[in-house]
Amino acid sequence: MILPRLLNYGPSASGGLVVARATASFVGGSPTRQHLPLSSSSFSTTTQTSNPTKNVVVVDGVRLPFAMTSTIYEDQMAVDLQRLAYQGLITKTALDKKDVDYILAGNVIQEVRTSNIAREAAINAGFPASIGAHTVAMACISSSVAITSAVEKILAGKASTVIAGGVETFSDVPIRLTRPIRQKLITMPKAMKKGGPLGAVRHLFKGLKTKDISLETPAIANYTTGEVMGVSSDRLSAKFGVSRGEQDEFTVRSHTLAGKAHKDGWYDGEIIPYKGSTEENGIKADSTIESVSKLKPAFVKPHGTHTAANSSFLTDGASASLIMSEERALELGFKPMAYIRDWSFKACDPFEELLLGPTYCTQEILARNNLNLGSDIGVFEIHEAFAGQLLSNLVAMNSQAFADKNFGGKKVGEVDMSKLNTKGGSLALGHPFGATGSRLVTTASRRLQAEGQRFAIGAACADGGLGHAFLLERYSN
Repeated sequence: MILPRLLNYGPSASGGLVVARATASFVGGSPTRQHLPLSSSSFSTTTQTSNPTKNVVVVDGVRLPFAMTSTIYEDQMAVDLQRLAYQGLITKTALDKKDVDYILAGNVIQEVRTSNIAREAAINAGFPASIGAHTVAMACISSSVAITSAVEKILAGKASTVIAGGVETFSDVPIRLTRPIRQKLITMPKAMKKGGPLGAVRHLFKGLKTKDISLETPAIANYTTGEVMGVSSDRLSAKFGVSRGEQDEFTVRSHTLAGKAHKDGWYDGEIIPYKGSTEENGIKADSTIESVSKLKPAFVKPHGTHTAANSSFLTDGASASLIMSEERALELGFKPMAYIRDWSFKACDPFEELLLGPTYCTQEILARNNLNLGSDIGVFEIHEAFAGQLLSNLVAMNSQAFADKNFGGKKVGEVDMSKLNTKGGSLALGHPFGATGSRLVTTASRRLQAEGQRFAIGAACADGGLGHAFLLERYSN
Protein backbone atom coordinates (compact mmCIF):
# COMPACT_ATOMS: atom_id res chain seq x y z
CA MET A 1 0.00 0.00 0.00
CA ILE A 2 1.31 3.39 -0.95
CA LEU A 3 -0.11 6.55 0.55
CA PRO A 4 0.49 9.69 -1.56
CA ARG A 5 2.61 11.94 0.68
CA LEU A 6 2.02 15.67 0.74
CA LEU A 7 5.59 16.84 0.95
CA ASN A 8 5.52 20.59 0.43
CA TYR A 9 3.57 23.56 -0.73
CA GLY A 10 4.78 26.28 -3.00
CA PRO A 11 3.85 28.56 -5.87
CA SER A 12 3.91 27.20 -9.39
CA ALA A 13 5.34 29.12 -12.30
CA SER A 14 1.89 30.51 -12.99
CA GLY A 15 1.44 31.64 -9.43
CA GLY A 16 -0.89 28.83 -8.40
CA LEU A 17 -0.39 26.52 -5.46
CA VAL A 18 1.15 23.17 -6.23
CA VAL A 19 1.36 20.05 -4.14
CA ALA A 20 4.47 17.93 -4.41
CA ARG A 21 4.08 14.25 -3.57
CA ALA A 22 6.09 11.08 -3.48
CA THR A 23 6.02 8.91 -6.56
CA ALA A 24 3.62 5.97 -6.33
CA SER A 25 3.03 3.29 -8.92
CA PHE A 26 -0.33 2.67 -10.57
CA VAL A 27 -1.39 -0.74 -11.73
CA GLY A 28 -4.27 -0.98 -14.15
CA GLY A 29 -5.34 -1.73 -17.68
CA SER A 30 -4.96 0.58 -20.62
CA PRO A 31 -7.52 3.38 -20.84
CA THR A 32 -10.51 2.93 -23.08
CA ARG A 33 -13.48 5.06 -24.07
CA GLN A 34 -15.79 2.10 -24.66
CA HIS A 35 -18.69 2.27 -22.20
CA LEU A 36 -21.14 -0.34 -21.00
CA PRO A 37 -24.70 -0.58 -22.34
CA LEU A 38 -27.50 1.47 -20.85
CA SER A 39 -28.61 0.42 -17.36
CA SER A 40 -30.66 2.00 -14.59
CA SER A 41 -27.82 4.29 -13.50
CA SER A 42 -25.10 3.75 -16.07
CA PHE A 43 -25.22 4.75 -19.71
CA SER A 44 -23.03 5.08 -22.74
CA THR A 45 -21.38 8.44 -23.21
CA THR A 46 -21.33 7.98 -26.98
CA THR A 47 -25.01 7.15 -27.22
CA GLN A 48 -26.05 9.83 -24.79
CA THR A 49 -24.13 12.65 -26.43
CA SER A 50 -25.87 11.99 -29.74
CA ASN A 51 -29.31 11.97 -28.15
CA PRO A 52 -30.07 15.11 -26.11
CA THR A 53 -33.43 13.76 -24.92
CA LYS A 54 -31.57 11.10 -22.93
CA ASN A 55 -28.87 13.33 -21.46
CA VAL A 56 -29.11 14.84 -17.99
CA VAL A 57 -26.94 17.86 -17.29
CA VAL A 58 -25.76 20.03 -14.42
CA VAL A 59 -26.70 23.55 -15.50
CA ASP A 60 -25.59 25.47 -12.41
CA GLY A 61 -25.30 25.35 -8.65
CA VAL A 62 -24.97 27.70 -5.70
CA ARG A 63 -24.57 27.63 -1.98
CA LEU A 64 -24.75 29.99 0.93
CA PRO A 65 -21.41 30.64 2.65
CA PHE A 66 -20.77 27.64 4.88
CA ALA A 67 -20.27 28.85 8.44
CA MET A 68 -19.33 27.51 11.83
CA THR A 69 -22.38 26.73 13.88
CA SER A 70 -23.84 29.43 16.15
CA THR A 71 -22.20 32.24 14.18
CA ILE A 72 -23.77 34.08 11.24
CA TYR A 73 -26.85 31.86 10.96
CA GLU A 74 -27.67 31.58 14.67
CA ASP A 75 -31.01 33.36 14.16
CA GLN A 76 -32.02 31.38 11.08
CA MET A 77 -33.97 28.14 10.80
CA ALA A 78 -32.89 25.50 8.32
CA VAL A 79 -35.93 26.25 6.17
CA ASP A 80 -34.74 29.85 5.87
CA LEU A 81 -31.31 28.76 4.66
CA GLN A 82 -32.77 26.40 2.07
CA ARG A 83 -35.16 29.11 0.90
CA LEU A 84 -32.23 31.49 0.39
CA ALA A 85 -30.33 28.87 -1.59
CA TYR A 86 -33.32 28.24 -3.87
CA GLN A 87 -33.82 31.96 -4.38
CA GLY A 88 -30.11 32.44 -5.05
CA LEU A 89 -30.14 29.78 -7.75
CA ILE A 90 -33.17 31.35 -9.44
CA THR A 91 -31.57 34.80 -9.29
CA LYS A 92 -28.26 33.59 -10.73
CA THR A 93 -29.77 31.57 -13.57
CA ALA A 94 -32.76 33.87 -14.29
CA LEU A 95 -34.85 30.71 -14.59
CA ASP A 96 -38.59 31.31 -14.58
CA LYS A 97 -39.97 29.55 -11.51
CA LYS A 98 -42.87 28.28 -13.60
CA ASP A 99 -40.41 26.24 -15.67
CA VAL A 100 -39.41 24.11 -12.66
CA ASP A 101 -41.07 20.69 -12.60
CA TYR A 102 -40.00 19.45 -9.18
CA ILE A 103 -37.93 20.41 -6.14
CA LEU A 104 -35.87 18.25 -3.78
CA ALA A 105 -33.79 18.80 -0.66
CA GLY A 106 -31.58 16.72 1.59
CA ASN A 107 -31.70 17.25 5.34
CA VAL A 108 -30.51 15.16 8.28
CA ILE A 109 -31.46 16.83 11.58
CA GLN A 110 -35.09 17.64 10.94
CA GLU A 111 -37.27 20.23 12.61
CA VAL A 112 -40.69 18.66 13.18
CA ARG A 113 -42.58 21.72 11.90
CA THR A 114 -40.70 21.62 8.60
CA SER A 115 -40.08 17.89 8.16
CA ASN A 116 -40.67 18.25 4.40
CA ILE A 117 -38.26 21.16 4.25
CA ALA A 118 -38.08 21.10 0.45
CA ARG A 119 -41.77 21.94 0.20
CA GLU A 120 -41.75 24.61 2.90
CA ALA A 121 -38.63 26.29 1.51
CA ALA A 122 -40.00 26.19 -2.03
CA ILE A 123 -43.30 27.81 -1.11
CA ASN A 124 -41.57 30.48 0.93
CA ALA A 125 -39.14 31.09 -1.94
CA GLY A 126 -42.08 31.99 -4.15
CA PHE A 127 -42.39 28.88 -6.30
CA PRO A 128 -45.90 28.09 -7.56
CA ALA A 129 -47.84 25.93 -5.13
CA SER A 130 -48.47 23.45 -7.94
CA ILE A 131 -44.81 22.35 -8.03
CA GLY A 132 -44.24 19.19 -6.02
CA ALA A 133 -41.38 18.82 -3.57
CA HIS A 134 -40.05 16.27 -1.14
CA THR A 135 -37.16 15.83 1.27
CA VAL A 136 -34.67 12.96 1.53
CA ALA A 137 -32.29 11.88 4.27
CA MET A 138 -29.17 9.75 3.89
CA ALA A 139 -26.77 11.25 6.40
CA CYS A 140 -23.86 13.13 4.79
CA ILE A 141 -24.94 12.22 1.25
CA SER A 142 -28.51 13.49 1.55
CA SER A 143 -28.23 16.11 -1.21
CA SER A 144 -26.46 13.48 -3.34
CA VAL A 145 -29.63 11.43 -3.10
CA ALA A 146 -31.64 14.55 -3.96
CA ILE A 147 -29.58 15.09 -7.12
CA THR A 148 -29.68 11.47 -8.29
CA SER A 149 -33.43 11.40 -7.59
CA ALA A 150 -33.71 14.41 -9.87
CA VAL A 151 -31.76 12.57 -12.57
CA GLU A 152 -34.01 9.55 -12.24
CA LYS A 153 -37.13 11.71 -12.63
CA ILE A 154 -35.72 13.20 -15.80
CA LEU A 155 -34.61 9.85 -17.25
CA ALA A 156 -38.05 8.44 -16.49
CA GLY A 157 -39.68 11.29 -18.41
CA LYS A 158 -41.43 12.63 -15.31
CA ALA A 159 -39.62 15.98 -15.32
CA SER A 160 -37.18 18.01 -17.39
CA THR A 161 -36.17 20.71 -14.89
CA VAL A 162 -35.49 19.88 -11.23
CA ILE A 163 -33.91 21.87 -8.42
CA ALA A 164 -32.09 19.65 -5.93
CA GLY A 165 -30.12 20.77 -2.93
CA GLY A 166 -29.80 20.40 0.79
CA VAL A 167 -29.46 22.17 4.11
CA GLU A 168 -28.26 21.73 7.66
CA THR A 169 -28.04 23.89 10.73
CA PHE A 170 -26.59 23.02 14.11
CA SER A 171 -27.51 26.45 15.45
CA ASP A 172 -31.14 25.39 15.85
CA VAL A 173 -31.41 21.68 16.54
CA PRO A 174 -34.43 19.95 18.09
CA ILE A 175 -33.71 19.38 21.80
CA ARG A 176 -36.21 17.11 23.52
CA LEU A 177 -37.22 16.13 26.99
CA THR A 178 -36.28 12.57 27.94
CA ARG A 179 -38.58 9.78 26.84
CA PRO A 180 -40.06 9.07 30.31
CA ILE A 181 -41.11 12.72 30.63
CA ARG A 182 -42.47 12.77 27.08
CA GLN A 183 -44.57 9.72 27.83
CA LYS A 184 -45.90 11.39 30.98
CA LEU A 185 -46.81 14.55 29.08
CA ILE A 186 -48.57 12.63 26.32
CA THR A 187 -50.86 10.96 28.85
CA MET A 188 -51.26 14.12 30.96
CA PRO A 189 -54.70 15.09 29.55
CA LYS A 190 -56.13 11.74 30.63
CA ALA A 191 -54.66 12.13 34.13
CA MET A 192 -56.01 15.68 34.32
CA LYS A 193 -59.48 14.50 33.35
CA LYS A 194 -59.51 11.84 36.06
CA GLY A 195 -57.79 13.65 38.93
CA GLY A 196 -57.74 17.33 38.10
CA PRO A 197 -54.59 19.48 38.37
CA LEU A 198 -53.36 17.67 41.49
CA GLY A 199 -53.83 14.28 39.87
CA ALA A 200 -51.93 15.51 36.81
CA VAL A 201 -48.97 16.61 38.94
CA ARG A 202 -48.93 13.26 40.77
CA HIS A 203 -49.07 11.48 37.41
CA LEU A 204 -46.14 13.51 36.10
CA PHE A 205 -43.77 12.75 38.94
CA LYS A 206 -44.81 9.20 39.76
CA GLY A 207 -41.99 6.79 38.96
CA LEU A 208 -39.62 9.41 37.56
CA LYS A 209 -35.94 9.04 38.35
CA THR A 210 -33.42 11.82 38.74
CA LYS A 211 -31.72 10.85 35.48
CA ASP A 212 -35.03 11.32 33.65
CA ILE A 213 -35.04 15.03 34.41
CA SER A 214 -32.72 16.14 31.62
CA LEU A 215 -32.64 16.99 27.93
CA GLU A 216 -31.85 14.96 24.81
CA THR A 217 -29.84 16.52 22.00
CA PRO A 218 -29.50 14.92 18.53
CA ALA A 219 -27.24 11.88 18.79
CA ILE A 220 -23.77 12.03 17.28
CA ALA A 221 -23.19 8.32 17.76
CA ASN A 222 -24.30 5.71 15.24
CA TYR A 223 -27.53 4.08 16.41
CA THR A 224 -26.49 0.52 15.54
CA THR A 225 -22.84 0.56 16.61
CA GLY A 226 -23.13 3.14 19.39
CA GLU A 227 -19.85 4.57 18.15
CA VAL A 228 -19.08 8.19 17.36
CA MET A 229 -17.97 8.67 13.77
CA GLY A 230 -14.65 10.19 14.85
CA VAL A 231 -13.80 7.01 16.76
CA SER A 232 -14.63 4.91 13.69
CA SER A 233 -12.44 7.09 11.49
CA ASP A 234 -9.60 6.98 14.01
CA ARG A 235 -9.69 3.18 13.99
CA LEU A 236 -9.88 3.15 10.18
CA SER A 237 -6.77 5.32 9.98
CA ALA A 238 -4.92 2.97 12.29
CA LYS A 239 -5.99 0.01 10.16
CA PHE A 240 -4.64 1.59 6.96
CA GLY A 241 -1.51 3.04 8.53
CA VAL A 242 -2.39 6.73 8.17
CA SER A 243 -0.33 8.72 10.65
CA ARG A 244 -1.22 11.80 12.68
CA GLY A 245 1.40 13.77 10.77
CA GLU A 246 -0.15 12.87 7.40
CA GLN A 247 -3.59 13.87 8.63
CA ASP A 248 -2.35 17.22 9.92
CA GLU A 249 -0.48 17.85 6.68
CA PHE A 250 -3.60 17.15 4.63
CA THR A 251 -5.61 19.43 6.91
CA VAL A 252 -3.24 22.33 6.33
CA ARG A 253 -3.44 21.65 2.60
CA SER A 254 -7.24 21.89 2.67
CA HIS A 255 -7.23 25.22 4.49
CA THR A 256 -4.44 26.62 2.32
CA LEU A 257 -6.21 25.72 -0.92
CA ALA A 258 -9.59 26.96 0.32
CA GLY A 259 -8.08 30.25 1.40
CA LYS A 260 -6.36 30.67 -1.96
CA ALA A 261 -9.55 29.83 -3.87
CA HIS A 262 -11.44 32.52 -1.97
CA LYS A 263 -8.63 35.04 -2.42
CA ASP A 264 -8.52 34.34 -6.16
CA GLY A 265 -12.29 34.81 -6.47
CA TRP A 266 -12.94 31.21 -7.51
CA TYR A 267 -16.03 30.92 -5.33
CA ASP A 268 -17.51 34.29 -6.32
CA GLY A 269 -19.77 32.62 -8.85
CA GLU A 270 -20.70 29.71 -6.64
CA ILE A 271 -21.38 31.29 -3.24
CA ILE A 272 -24.34 33.64 -2.99
CA PRO A 273 -23.74 36.46 -0.52
CA TYR A 274 -25.38 36.40 2.89
CA LYS A 275 -25.82 39.92 4.25
CA GLY A 276 -23.42 41.11 1.59
CA SER A 277 -20.61 38.65 2.36
CA THR A 278 -19.34 35.42 0.81
CA GLU A 279 -16.80 34.79 3.58
CA GLU A 280 -16.67 31.25 4.96
CA ASN A 281 -15.52 31.59 8.54
CA GLY A 282 -14.25 28.06 9.05
CA ILE A 283 -11.28 28.55 6.72
CA LYS A 284 -7.99 29.05 8.53
CA ALA A 285 -5.72 29.97 5.64
CA ASP A 286 -2.83 30.69 8.00
CA SER A 287 -2.85 27.16 9.44
CA THR A 288 0.54 25.51 9.79
CA ILE A 289 1.72 22.02 10.61
CA GLU A 290 3.10 23.42 13.85
CA SER A 291 -0.21 24.93 14.92
CA VAL A 292 -2.45 21.95 14.16
CA SER A 293 0.01 19.42 15.58
CA LYS A 294 -0.37 20.98 19.03
CA LEU A 295 -4.00 19.84 19.39
CA LYS A 296 -4.81 16.84 21.54
CA PRO A 297 -6.81 13.81 20.34
CA ALA A 298 -10.54 14.49 20.34
CA PHE A 299 -12.02 10.98 20.13
CA VAL A 300 -9.61 8.18 21.05
CA LYS A 301 -7.71 9.41 24.09
CA PRO A 302 -4.87 9.75 24.79
CA HIS A 303 -3.23 8.13 21.76
CA GLY A 304 -5.70 8.73 18.92
CA THR A 305 -4.79 10.66 15.78
CA HIS A 306 -8.01 12.61 15.17
CA THR A 307 -8.23 16.15 16.54
CA ALA A 308 -10.56 19.12 16.25
CA ALA A 309 -8.33 20.41 13.45
CA ASN A 310 -8.15 17.34 11.22
CA SER A 311 -11.89 16.65 11.64
CA SER A 312 -14.61 18.64 9.87
CA PHE A 313 -16.42 21.08 12.14
CA LEU A 314 -20.14 21.52 12.87
CA THR A 315 -21.40 23.68 10.03
CA ASP A 316 -24.50 25.60 8.99
CA GLY A 317 -25.27 26.04 5.31
CA ALA A 318 -27.45 25.28 2.29
CA SER A 319 -26.95 24.51 -1.38
CA ALA A 320 -28.96 24.07 -4.57
CA SER A 321 -28.27 22.58 -8.01
CA LEU A 322 -30.16 23.04 -11.26
CA ILE A 323 -30.51 19.65 -12.98
CA MET A 324 -32.13 19.48 -16.40
CA SER A 325 -32.49 17.35 -19.49
CA GLU A 326 -30.03 18.56 -22.10
CA GLU A 327 -32.86 19.16 -24.52
CA ARG A 328 -34.74 21.43 -22.11
CA ALA A 329 -31.60 23.27 -21.06
CA LEU A 330 -30.73 24.14 -24.65
CA GLU A 331 -34.33 25.04 -25.39
CA LEU A 332 -34.24 27.62 -22.57
CA GLY A 333 -30.88 28.98 -23.69
CA PHE A 334 -28.67 27.56 -20.94
CA LYS A 335 -25.07 26.41 -21.32
CA PRO A 336 -24.72 23.29 -19.16
CA MET A 337 -21.53 22.62 -17.21
CA ALA A 338 -21.48 18.83 -17.17
CA TYR A 339 -23.29 15.63 -18.05
CA ILE A 340 -24.23 13.39 -15.14
CA ARG A 341 -23.01 10.07 -16.50
CA ASP A 342 -23.25 7.62 -13.64
CA TRP A 343 -23.51 7.27 -9.88
CA SER A 344 -23.25 4.65 -7.19
CA PHE A 345 -24.61 4.14 -3.70
CA LYS A 346 -23.13 1.24 -1.75
CA ALA A 347 -23.05 0.05 1.82
CA CYS A 348 -20.31 -1.60 3.88
CA ASP A 349 -19.82 -2.93 7.39
CA PRO A 350 -20.60 -0.05 9.81
CA PHE A 351 -18.56 -1.69 12.56
CA GLU A 352 -15.29 -2.01 10.65
CA GLU A 353 -15.62 0.06 7.47
CA LEU A 354 -18.07 2.81 8.38
CA LEU A 355 -16.41 5.50 6.20
CA LEU A 356 -14.97 3.39 3.39
CA GLY A 357 -17.94 3.79 1.03
CA PRO A 358 -16.10 6.10 -1.44
CA THR A 359 -13.67 3.30 -2.31
CA TYR A 360 -16.41 0.77 -3.07
CA CYS A 361 -18.50 3.28 -5.03
CA THR A 362 -15.58 4.60 -7.07
CA GLN A 363 -14.58 1.06 -7.98
CA GLU A 364 -18.09 0.29 -9.18
CA ILE A 365 -18.27 3.41 -11.37
CA LEU A 366 -14.87 2.81 -12.97
CA ALA A 367 -15.65 -0.85 -13.69
CA ARG A 368 -19.11 -0.10 -15.05
CA ASN A 369 -17.81 2.55 -17.42
CA ASN A 370 -14.48 0.95 -18.35
CA LEU A 371 -12.52 3.94 -17.05
CA ASN A 372 -9.03 4.11 -15.61
CA LEU A 373 -8.62 6.19 -12.46
CA GLY A 374 -5.14 7.38 -13.35
CA SER A 375 -5.51 8.20 -17.04
CA ASP A 376 -9.19 9.06 -17.50
CA ILE A 377 -10.22 11.06 -14.44
CA GLY A 378 -9.01 14.66 -14.44
CA VAL A 379 -10.97 16.08 -11.49
CA PHE A 380 -11.58 14.62 -8.04
CA GLU A 381 -13.92 16.11 -5.42
CA ILE A 382 -13.98 13.83 -2.37
CA HIS A 383 -15.67 14.76 0.88
CA GLU A 384 -13.29 15.36 3.79
CA ALA A 385 -15.24 14.23 6.84
CA PHE A 386 -11.89 13.61 8.51
CA ALA A 387 -8.42 13.83 7.07
CA GLY A 388 -7.86 10.26 8.24
CA GLN A 389 -11.05 9.04 6.55
CA LEU A 390 -10.11 10.52 3.18
CA LEU A 391 -6.51 9.32 3.33
CA SER A 392 -7.62 5.85 4.40
CA ASN A 393 -9.81 5.66 1.30
CA LEU A 394 -6.89 6.70 -0.88
CA VAL A 395 -4.78 3.93 0.64
CA ALA A 396 -7.58 1.38 0.14
CA MET A 397 -8.01 2.42 -3.50
CA ASN A 398 -4.33 1.82 -4.22
CA SER A 399 -3.92 -1.30 -2.06
CA GLN A 400 -3.30 -4.59 -3.83
CA ALA A 401 -4.26 -6.52 -0.70
CA PHE A 402 -7.58 -4.67 -0.49
CA ALA A 403 -8.19 -5.26 -4.19
CA ASP A 404 -7.41 -8.97 -3.85
CA LYS A 405 -9.93 -9.28 -1.04
CA ASN A 406 -12.72 -7.14 -2.47
CA PHE A 407 -12.30 -6.47 -6.20
CA GLY A 408 -10.94 -9.63 -7.75
CA GLY A 409 -7.40 -8.33 -7.71
CA LYS A 410 -7.87 -5.13 -9.72
CA LYS A 411 -6.95 -2.03 -7.75
CA VAL A 412 -9.13 1.06 -7.99
CA GLY A 413 -5.93 3.04 -8.53
CA GLU A 414 -3.97 5.99 -7.23
CA VAL A 415 -5.65 9.39 -6.93
CA ASP A 416 -3.42 12.14 -8.30
CA MET A 417 -3.19 14.62 -5.41
CA SER A 418 -2.73 17.53 -7.80
CA LYS A 419 -6.27 16.85 -9.08
CA LEU A 420 -7.93 16.32 -5.68
CA ASN A 421 -9.97 19.01 -3.91
CA THR A 422 -7.84 21.78 -5.37
CA LYS A 423 -10.22 24.48 -4.10
CA GLY A 424 -10.21 23.15 -0.55
CA GLY A 425 -12.56 20.63 0.99
CA SER A 426 -14.87 19.99 3.90
CA LEU A 427 -12.09 20.25 6.49
CA ALA A 428 -11.78 23.95 5.65
CA LEU A 429 -15.05 24.90 3.95
CA GLY A 430 -17.22 23.03 6.41
CA HIS A 431 -19.75 20.23 6.16
CA PRO A 432 -23.47 20.96 6.57
CA PHE A 433 -24.63 17.34 6.41
CA GLY A 434 -27.54 17.89 4.03
CA ALA A 435 -25.75 20.32 1.71
CA THR A 436 -22.31 18.86 0.94
CA GLY A 437 -23.34 16.57 -1.92
CA SER A 438 -24.63 19.48 -3.98
CA ARG A 439 -21.44 21.42 -3.28
CA LEU A 440 -19.33 18.54 -4.60
CA VAL A 441 -21.33 18.36 -7.85
CA THR A 442 -21.20 22.12 -8.42
CA THR A 443 -17.48 22.47 -7.74
CA ALA A 444 -16.60 19.39 -9.81
CA SER A 445 -18.67 20.71 -12.74
CA ARG A 446 -17.07 24.14 -12.56
CA ARG A 447 -13.59 22.65 -12.34
CA LEU A 448 -14.23 20.54 -15.46
CA GLN A 449 -15.07 23.70 -17.37
CA ALA A 450 -12.17 25.71 -15.95
CA GLU A 451 -9.55 22.99 -16.34
CA GLY A 452 -10.69 21.46 -19.61
CA GLN A 453 -10.73 17.92 -18.22
CA ARG A 454 -13.17 15.34 -19.57
CA PHE A 455 -14.24 13.31 -16.53
CA ALA A 456 -14.72 14.09 -12.85
CA ILE A 457 -15.38 11.74 -9.98
CA GLY A 458 -16.88 12.92 -6.71
CA ALA A 459 -17.37 10.77 -3.65
CA ALA A 460 -18.49 10.92 -0.04
CA CYS A 461 -18.89 8.67 2.97
CA ALA A 462 -21.92 8.68 5.23
CA ASP A 463 -22.95 7.38 8.62
CA GLY A 464 -24.28 3.84 8.69
CA GLY A 465 -21.54 2.49 6.44
CA LEU A 466 -23.01 4.18 3.37
CA GLY A 467 -21.16 5.73 0.48
CA HIS A 468 -21.71 7.55 -2.80
CA ALA A 469 -19.76 8.41 -5.91
CA PHE A 470 -20.71 10.17 -9.14
CA LEU A 471 -19.23 10.50 -12.60
CA LEU A 472 -19.47 13.76 -14.56
CA GLU A 473 -18.37 14.52 -18.10
CA ARG A 474 -17.52 18.04 -19.17
CA TYR A 475 -20.09 19.67 -21.41
CA SER A 476 -18.47 21.22 -24.46
CA ASN A 477 -19.28 24.91 -24.55
